[in-house]
Amino acid sequence: MTDDTVDALLKSPPFSLIDPTGFKRSLPFRDILMNDARIVGFDQGDIIVRRGDWGNSAFFILSGNVCVELERGETSLPEEILGRRTAKRKSLWESFAQLWRNHREPEVREVASTGTSKPFLNSRSTHGGTRIYLQEVSTVLDKYRTARLDSGHWFGELAALGRTSRVATVFSEGVSQHLEIRWQGIRDILRYDQNGGLKRYIEDVFRERALAAFLRTDPLFENCQEELMQRIVDQVEFHTFGNYDSSKPFKELKNSEQTKTDAGEPVIIQEGELPSGIIMIRSGLARISQRHYNGRRTTGYLSPGQIFCFDEIQAGVKSSAPVACQAQLSAIGHLNAVLVPTSLVEEIIEWNTSHEPTESRKNKQTVRTAGSQSVKIKNDILLSQLVDRHYVQGTSLMVIDLDRCTRCDDCVRACATAHDNNPRFVRHGPVLNQYMIPNSCLHCVDPICMIECPTGAIHRDLAQGDIVINEQTCIGCAQCASNCPFDAIRMVDIRDTKGNLIVDSKTHSPLTQATKCDLCIDQRGGPACERACPHDALFRVDMHDATKVEKVFTS
Repeated sequence: MTDDTVDALLKSPPFSLIDPTGFKRSLPFRDILMNDARIVGFDQGDIIVRRGDWGNSAFFILSGNVCVELERGETSLPEEILGRRTAKRKSLWESFAQLWRNHREPEVREVASTGTSKPFLNSRSTHGGTRIYLQEVSTVLDKYRTARLDSGHWFGELAALGRTSRVATVFSEGVSQHLEIRWQGIRDILRYDQNGGLKRYIEDVFRERALAAFLRTDPLFENCQEELMQRIVDQVEFHTFGNYDSSKPFKELKNSEQTKTDAGEPVIIQEGELPSGIIMIRSGLARISQRHYNGRRTTGYLSPGQIFCFDEIQAGVKSSAPVACQAQLSAIGHLNAVLVPTSLVEEIIEWNTSHEPTESRKNKQTVRTAGSQSVKIKNDILLSQLVDRHYVQGTSLMVIDLDRCTRCDDCVRACATAHDNNPRFVRHGPVLNQYMIPNSCLHCVDPICMIECPTGAIHRDLAQGDIVINEQTCIGCAQCASNCPFDAIRMVDIRDTKGNLIVDSKTHSPLTQATKCDLCIDQRGGPACERACPHDALFRVDMHDATKVEKVFTS
C-alpha cells in the first residue's frame, strides 16, 4: 500500500463513510488500511477463494466482476476443477523406514526449501504471484449456478471474522482488482467505527446470504414455509459477547477462582428470566448453569448450531402461559449468537402441530432434540472442570484413562517415531477424576494461538482443518505458545541435518521454533499415540460430539 492508494480509498465509499475520529491515536484508520490491507489483481478465471479453504481475510471489489458459486453438494464445482490436491501422506514403506531413518539429534529442521514441489493443477504466474485458475470460464458459467458481484461489494468477510472455512468458491470474471484486508484490520475497523457502517453491512450480508441456511440446520426450521422463514430472517437479532481477539479471557478464567460466578463470563440470559426468543449459537461456546446453594453448578454447554430456551417456549405454548428459563446461559470467551423472537417460534410450533402427522412430529422432535441438545455429563464436578478449564474448545482432546494406563510410555515413543524422534506432546497434565488431560494440542474450534502469529506459520490445514505449524515460516516469536492456555505448544532449539544447533548470525544464540501435536497429519493411520496404546487407555474426543462425550465420560 502507498500513501496515494490509501488517499484514493479514503475518498470513496464505503471507506469515506467511516468516521476516523473514533479510532485511537496509536491506531488511526489510515494506518489500518496501510498495514492490514493490500491491492491484489486477478485475471479471467483466477480463483480468489475456494470452498473449504480456511479464510483469514476479506475482499472488497475495486473494479471488475467476480462470480460466486451457488450450488452445494454433488452439483458444486468438482475438486479437480478447483485445483485441489490431497495432503501428502507417507507411504507404507516410508512409515516403516521411520524406525531407522529418523535423525538421532532432536528437532532437526530443513532450513532451506528446495522449491521443487509440483505446482498446482491449472496454475499460472500472474500479478506477481501464482494463481489457480479455471480454464473454461464460459463452460463453468453455463453448467453451474453462479451469482455475479460487481465493484463496491465485499466477500469473504464471514469466514475471515469467524475463523471458519469458506462456504463458496469465488473466481474472477475478466480482469478484476480487489482490496484484501486481513481479519485483524476488519476487527479494528468494527471496533472503532462509531457509525457502525461496516458492521451493519456484514450483518446484512449474513442475513441475506447465509442466515436462512444456518437456521435450517436445526430440524425446527427445516421445513419452515418460505413466507414465515422470510419474516424470521427479517426479524432475527444478532448478538455478540466477550472479547473477539484476545486470549486473556481464557487464561484469566482458567486461573481465576471466580470461574463459577457471573463476573467470570458474560451472561446471555439469566435463570428465571422470561425468554425473548430462542438463542442459536453461531460461533463460540456457551455454558449452561443452575443455582446450587450459594453458587452455580454447570449442567452442560452449547456449541455452534445448538439452541437454548426452546423447551421453555414450547412449554409456554402448551400451558398458554410464559415459562421462565430453567437455567442460565453465559458465553465462554467470544460468542456470536442469533435470537429468533418468541412470537415467531410459537408460530412455527403451532404450524408444525397442526400440519404434521403425529408420528412425523415425534420423529422430528427426536431428531431436533438429539441434534441440538447441550452436552451433558452425569458427573457434575467433572463437567464443571472440563468447562472451567475450557477443554470444551477441543475438537481432538487427548484423554488418558489412568485406571487403564500402565505408564509404559508407548504413546510418547510412537509420537517420537512419527515425528523424526521429536515427541509432540508431554504425558503430563491435569487429572480430572481418573482422566488425565496431557499437554497436547486440542485443535480448538476457535484457535486463539493463531491470533497474533505475525507470519501465519501456525494455521489450519486447508483439507482437514487441523492446526499445524509451517516450519519454513515460523520465526520463533513464541506468540502462539504464550497465547495457548493449555501449555500445548513448546519452543525448542532447532538443529540442522548434521545435528548442529542453528544460531542467530549476529547474537550467536540458538534459534527456536514452535512445536506441537499435528494429529500425525502425514501418517496413514492417524494419530500414532492412540494406535500405539496397548490397553486402549489413550483416546481422542471431539468435545462437540454430545453422544461421544457422554459415552466416554459416563462409562
